[in-house]
Formats: sequence, C-alpha cells, structure tokens
Amino acid sequence: MRTGTSYRDAGLRHGGAGTGRSGGLARRVAFLRGWRRLGGAWVAGAFGALAMPPYGALPALAVSLCLAVWLMDGALAGRRAPGRAGAAFLIGWAWGFGFLTAGLWWLGSAFLVEADEFLWALPLGVIGLPFGLGLFYGAGFAAAGLLWSLGPARIAALAFGLGGAEWLRGHVLTGFPWNVLGMAPGQNLWLMQAAAVIGLYGLTLLAVLICAAPATLFDRAPPRGRFGPSAAAAILLAALALAGADRLGPADPAVTGVRLRLVQPNLQQDAKFRPENRDDIVDRYVELSRRPPEAGGAAPTHVVWPESAFPFLIQRDADARAKIAAGLTPGRVLMTGAARADEPLPGERPRIFNAIMVIEADGTITDTYDKVHLVPFGEYLPGFLDRALRAVGLRQFVAIPGGFTAGTPAMQRILTVPGLPPVVGTICYEAIFSGAIRPVGQPIDSTRPPGLILNVTNDGWFGDTPGPRQHLAQARLRAVEEGLPLVRDANTGISAVVDPHGRITAETPIDVETVLDADLPARIIGGTLYARFGDLLFAVMLIVCAGGALTGRKTA
Repeated sequence: MRTGTSYRDAGLRHGGAGTGRSGGLARRVAFLRGWRRLGGAWVAGAFGALAMPPYGALPALAVSLCLAVWLMDGALAGRRAPGRAGAAFLIGWAWGFGFLTAGLWWLGSAFLVEADEFLWALPLGVIGLPFGLGLFYGAGFAAAGLLWSLGPARIAALAFGLGGAEWLRGHVLTGFPWNVLGMAPGQNLWLMQAAAVIGLYGLTLLAVLICAAPATLFDRAPPRGRFGPSAAAAILLAALALAGADRLGPADPAVTGVRLRLVQPNLQQDAKFRPENRDDIVDRYVELSRRPPEAGGAAPTHVVWPESAFPFLIQRDADARAKIAAGLTPGRVLMTGAARADEPLPGERPRIFNAIMVIEADGTITDTYDKVHLVPFGEYLPGFLDRALRAVGLRQFVAIPGGFTAGTPAMQRILTVPGLPPVVGTICYEAIFSGAIRPVGQPIDSTRPPGLILNVTNDGWFGDTPGPRQHLAQARLRAVEEGLPLVRDANTGISAVVDPHGRITAETPIDVETVLDADLPARIIGGTLYARFGDLLFAVMLIVCAGGALTGRKTA
C-alpha cells in the first residue's frame, strides 16, 4: 500500500482514514455527510478560535485543522474537479464561518452603545460579517482541494489555500485581517519573533503546517508517512521557539531624554461625542495630563491622548487650544487624536478627517496625519450602500454628516514631533494591517528613519471583551515586524508601550481612568528583514507549499 494512493482508485480505503480507535475517529469525521459535514466544519472552526488572543490555546487550532483535513478527506473521495473544488469550498466556508463567529462575537457590543438606532443591525455584525468573510476560507479550501492528495502533501495544500485566503482577506475590499491564523503563534513572545522575517502571513503558513500535521498520525500509511509530518512540525515549532528566545536578548535601551505620558480617560461612548460635554472632557484630559509623576519618576516630556479625543473641531476652537496650552508644562508636546476639517469650496460641505495632531506647548498645531484606512460602517458607509442606507435614515456608528473622509493614500505617515524620532502615525485598526505601517507612497528618509509607531484608538465601543485584547495583540506584532517600539493610547484601555521585540514594558488595565508614564524603547538599528522586503518571503513560502502539494498529487 502506498501513502499517496489516489482517491480516484481507492476512495477512503487507504491513505487519509486510518484504522483502530484513533483512526476510527478520523474515519467517522471523514464519513460525515450533508448538514452534519457542514455542522462539523462550523464546530471545528469555532473551536479553533480558542487559539486566538486572549486565550492563546495553540492546541485548539491543531484540533480544528486536523478535523478540517479529515472532513476534506471524506468530501473529496472519488470526486473530480470541479466537484472537488465545490465540495471543499463548502467545508471551508462553514469552517471560516464558525472560526470568525466564535472569534468576533464581541463586535455585537458596538451595536448596543446606541441600541435605539443600531440594535436591529446586531445580527448583521455578529452573524452577517463572519458569514460573508467565510467566503475567503471557502476559496482557500477550494484551492487546496484542487491540489489535494492522500498523504502528507495534503498538509502543504491546506497551508497554500489558507495562507492565500488570509492574505486576500487582509487586502480585498479594503481588507479585514482581524484574527488571521498567524496570530495563533503571533501572540507568543518567542514564536512571534519570526514575524521580523516573514511577517503575519508567513506565520499563518507555519501555523497551518504545524497544526494540521498531526492529522497524518491517523492515516493508513507506513510509519514514515504517518509520523514524519508531526515530527517535522514538532522540530519546526521547537526551532522557532529557540530562535525567538535567542533573538530576544537583553531589554531594549530607552531613548535618552524622552518620558511618555499616555492619558487613558475612560470616557464612555454614550457621553464621548456629545458637544455639551466639551468643557468637561477638555478639563478631564488636562487634569490627567498635569498629574504629578509617581515618586521618583521623571516628568513627562510628551503627552498622548487617544483617538477622537474631542466632540468638536479643536483646530477651529482657539479657546480650547488655549486651555490645553495652559495645561501643558512648558516644553511638553501633545500628540492627540482629533477630528479635522478642511476648508471646502463654495457651496460644498467640509470634509471631516479622523486625524492625529501634534500640538506644542503654546497651543499651535504643528503637524497632522489623516487616517487612510477607515472602518466600513463605523466611520463611513461604502459607496454602493451609502445612498440607499441614508435614504431610510441609517448612518455609520460615528455620527459625522456624510461620514469621515479617508486621507490621501500617497500621504506620508511620518509625523514630526519635537524631541522624538520620526513617528509613524496609525489610528485605531490601521495597526492590524501587516505591511502597511511603513510610510505610504514615499521612500523612508534613510537619514531620519522612523523611531516608533504611535497608535491612538478608542476601543470603548467593545467594553471588557476579547476585542480590545485582540486589538493590542495585533498592534504588538507590528512592532516585531517593523523593529519599532509601539506606543498605544486607548480611551478605555488597554494602553501600552511595547519594545521592538514585542515585550510589553508598561500597560494599563481596561476600563480604568489612569495615566501611564513610561520610557520610549529604542528602535532596532538596521530594521528587520520584513520591514525591508514585506511579504516577498511569504510569497516564496506560498509557492513552495503549492509545489509540495503538486508533487504529492503527481505521485499519488
């Protein structure tokens, strides 16, 4: 009997489904049919979500992907293309639907903030979004199905399909790369170090290869075919951990002469955007910014306020800027989230941007970054739905007339802040986009390379749920990819400072009004391979997986 016996000749009599009690489990899963097969795929995907932050149960992803492999074994037995692709697509869609439903249920919290307006749409966010995004996983499983063969090579086929699907999910239709599979190893301090070379999507390929490999333990095959993939996966996982531990080394040094203060006001969403609260909100920020440092602590040189700090346009409010200037110790610099309006042409409505502003101690706004990657339905309504939804009185979550306008994609992300190295500005979920942290449209000035990633955000929409913790974990991985420290200020938390190796050097609890004083870790001199080459190495890995799957199919 050969490990690679073809489905066309043998169906499930050889290869994918084993014998004995453990092999019997694989066969029982493989022989599921109809709604039971799709239900099993949904449950498998949902269980795999336990591998995502904040739980971090990597074995859960192994169980999930092994079940997926066996479901594919059963669905593809005796089929030819395109029937093979269609059967695999349904399994992948159900698996992805379960994975995202279990991983993103907390999105429902945002619909409860203004429940009188948005409660009706809660099922669309909690069920509809995972239902639609599951199509990416369906496409990935379909691609894997076309390369499928019994034996170890089918693990490479699944890695190719899921790796490509996750990359597409992060880029198509503006992208939504939340809880990409690479975050399973990407939240472990040792394992995440590989992101400095291969990035999030490279980690995704490795996660699938490692976690799906145990499925072959239950194959009807010679020992080499049964145990080889799992042994290779164990060696690979150990090598990643050891290399990561070696890369960490001692603590990163701090930038001389810089002391950060991150202000976490813990403003609730039902009050944050009401104009009548403007004076109280400004006073609250100023009071927190002026608090004396802890005993023995250095005085802050730079103050950070979170995303959309004000329910008004501060650029047009001289009194508010004067109050802020009075609250800033001479020499301090403020970096804050704020809405910004441009000067419209006659007869046109002004465009509103979600921005980061640099405000010096005299109240002068010296630099601005406008958010490029807006949140669909949160900050704007997609063009093809905008007119129809507004016709029936609906709007995006943030009540800006017409929604926010995206910043120009060719805009330089770099902010010039007195006393700091060049700052890469990101707002809210912009920090989850792997490869998008570096300046857009312009080359980096080699004489003044970026020195930190600044992420201002407002996770107050989601309460004390996994959402804010997942957001921090994903932003943290950007620090490792780029070799830059991350300074993250969140309205309700979690605010944190992360060094360029992913170590959290200071953080706040969630849902607490507080300030966080911390030093700024220094960047990695020379940067990282990922910062230099982006997803090029991931593309090479994807090709290698496809080649391995094709080789296995030809020998089947």
